[in-house]
Order: sequence, then structure tokens, then C-alpha cells
Amino acid sequence: MEIVETKTRLEKYPAYKDSGVEWLGEIPEHWRNFPGKRFHIIEKKLNSDRKCNNILSLTLRGVVNNNPDSPEGMVPKDYATYQIFHKDDLVFKLIDLENIRTSRVGIVHEKGIMSSAYIRLIIENNSLPRYAFYYYFNLYLNHVYNNLGSGVRSTLGPNDLLNIPYVSPPLPEQTAIANFLDDKTTKIDQAIVIKEQQIALLKERKQILIYELVTGRLVWNKNTQTWIAPTEVKDSGVEWIGEIPVHWEVSPLRYLGKTQNGLSKGGEYFGSGFPFLTYGDVYRDIVIPEKLSGLAESTIEDREQFSVLEGDVFFTRTSETVEEIGFSSTCMQTIDNATFAGFLIRFRPNKNVLNNGFSRYYFSSITHRPFFVGQMNLVIRASLSQELLKNLPVVLPSLTEQKRISIHIESTSQKIDTAIALKQQEIEKLKEYKGSLINSVVTGKVRVI
Repeated sequence: MEIVETKTRLEKYPAYKDSGVEWLGEIPEHWRNFPGKRFHIIEKKLNSDRKCNNILSLTLRGVVNNNPDSPEGMVPKDYATYQIFHKDDLVFKLIDLENIRTSRVGIVHEKGIMSSAYIRLIIENNSLPRYAFYYYFNLYLNHVYNNLGSGVRSTLGPNDLLNIPYVSPPLPEQTAIANFLDDKTTKIDQAIVIKEQQIALLKERKQILIYELVTGRLVWNKNTQTWIAPTEVKDSGVEWIGEIPVHWEVSPLRYLGKTQNGLSKGGEYFGSGFPFLTYGDVYRDIVIPEKLSGLAESTIEDREQFSVLEGDVFFTRTSETVEEIGFSSTCMQTIDNATFAGFLIRFRPNKNVLNNGFSRYYFSSITHRPFFVGQMNLVIRASLSQELLKNLPVVLPSLTEQKRISIHIESTSQKIDTAIALKQQEIEKLKEYKGSLINSVVTGKVRVI
């Protein structure tokens, strides 16, 4: 991991003292340590004029501005219950602290309104808002709030927040710390964004490769021993597939096998018993896992009718959005005594029509998104019927070609996946470095010179 260069030096303070707080440890001798209520106040001022010119949302990205015409998330019809926030206020969402992903800490950069569920902290008494943000954000990163919450949902209320120990260096040091962390965290965040973009490009490259191979944009040339564009093509008759190699065929799914909706039962039917293929199992991966995530009290008849056999392809059938319809996962190995969910459709190919590996990549490729999105019936929920699925066009190379395509995609995909995993590891290291840096500076473990 590259360390961002800076002219600022970090070194130990001359003397330390015990903070009296276990999770804080020692702090510089001249820093003050009192409950936050000595430095800040909490105020809840409702939006009485009901205007919504600038709606603020506290998200994983921090505080973001919402467009009132198309806001992120759900908003009320009447904004009178929303709170008014001002520049440099700190905002907190400290509900359900056992799940750290639901907690948020942010600093507001301009006036706006926000849901009354959030806590607004006004920074006062020789305390710099940007330093205060890094201090409280550090507590979030280190799960300090999680250990302080109470109640059924482990919630931290306004008074609890004000009683948390707040370490206050002299104002010049707060400014130096905030300036240093602004610079360093910005550069780290920029490095993370670059790596995320690289991951996105790798994923796109993988999808394009799969698309080109399963639609015949590239074919194996025996003479050159390479994948090249086919020399002879014909119109597939499907707009979004375009031309295919002249010896390939296209057939609607209905002529290649049988479809079957999954098992629909009451809640008491699930949670114990025999293996059960869930919507999540199919949605998460293009291959059915060997160990299914669900259990069901299925009968012998159920296990015969709703079986999960090698070569079966499962499609997500219902969702809140069209974009999540038609996701597929292929069963590469029969799962004994298994059944599958009613939110899925099973396609069982006829013998000697589709290679399992080819099915895995073909049905999960971007090739079919125009089909599912363009023909979906959207009422309250998007829903894929068997009849619609049966119209799905399937490109058919020979079984020998299907196997060769599958092997090449798998080999290349492994290399791309390895590159993606390395980028993800680098991102995690950068995030760890960022967290460690913030913690070291705001708790006085090191001094910004």
C-alpha cells in the first residue's frame, strides 16, 4: 500500500496521562477530557415553514444533498416533522447499534433539513467542528457506540451521546489535526475511488468477454489457435443478439426443456428439514452452492416435483424492481432431497442440448437484460412468468463448442477475479490505514507537527 506523502511529521507527545476511560487509554497530559456536554449542545428545531429546498440524508457516503423532486429513500408528504440543520453541525444516527452498518456520523456543510430520527449536535466552547467530527467518527469506526447503546434496538439517545467522554486539545492543535486529516483522508479516499473504478472496469471486461463468447462474436480458430471474429455469419433474428456464426442456431427456451415454478408454503414449513434453494442462493452467484442456505419440511412428493438436479438453471421470478428479475444460477451438481423456492423458476434442459458450463455463463450474461427489462409486466412487483421465460432466445453452438467456450471463460474469469480480489484487499488496507490514522491523531497517540 502506498503511503501518501506529506510534509507534516507525526511524533509522540512529551507526556501522557490516564484518561480514566478504558477504550480511550492514555491521552496527552495537557488535553482536556470531559463529557461531551461540556463542549456541545443538542438541539431539535423543527422545520415549521415546511419548506424542503435542501433535504439532507445521512448515508454510507456521509451527509448528501437530496433533490426534493427525486430524493434518495423515502420522504414524507409533509416536511414539518423534519429538523433544521446548519453548517458545521454534527449529525448522528445511532439506532440498532448491534448492526454497525445502520449507524452513521456526519458533518453538515450547508443548511438543510433532515428526518427527526437523527440527533443534531451543535459544536461550541472552543471546539472545532471538523475536529469534533473526526473524534466522533473515530468512535464509530471503533464500534464504541455499539457498546454504549441500550434498549431492544440498542439505541444511543441524545443524553447518552452528551455523556460520552470528549477529548479536547487546545484549539491550534485541533486545527492542525483537522487540516492534517482533511488532507490525508481525501488522498486516501481518492486512492480508494481509483481502485473501485479499476474493479468496475475489470468486472465490465469480464462481462464483455462472456458476452462476446456466448453470442459468437469470438470463435475458436483451429489454424491460429486463437479466438477470432467469425468469418461467416448470419442474422440471429434477435435484435439485441445480432449476427451469429453461420453454423450456430437460435431457439426459444420452450423448445429446449421444461420450466417449473418453485414451492410455495406457509412460514411454518421452513427453517428445518431438508435442503431448500432460496431466492438469495440464486441471486448471489451464477452457480448453485453445494450447501443451500434454507431448510424445508418437504414431503417425498415435493422432493420429486421440485428437485434440484445437475444441469438445472434457476431464474429469479419476482422482485421490487425489473433489474433484479431473470437473474440465473446453474446447478453443477445434483443436491439430494432438495427443493426450491416459489420465488424461482426452474428450467430443466433436454439431454444433449446444453453444456452445464455454457448454461452457467450464457444465462447469467448481460445478453438477456434487454429481454427481461423490455418485456416485464410491472404491477406492484416485477414478476416473471413461465410463458415469458419460455420466449427467451437461446443461442446454440455445438456441444463441443459450448464446452470449449465454458472452459475458456472459466480460465479467463479466474484471472480477472484474482485481480479484483487483489484490488479489494488493497481497498481494505487503505480503509484500515485511514481508520488507524484517524484514531492515532484524535486520541493523541501521535502529534501533528
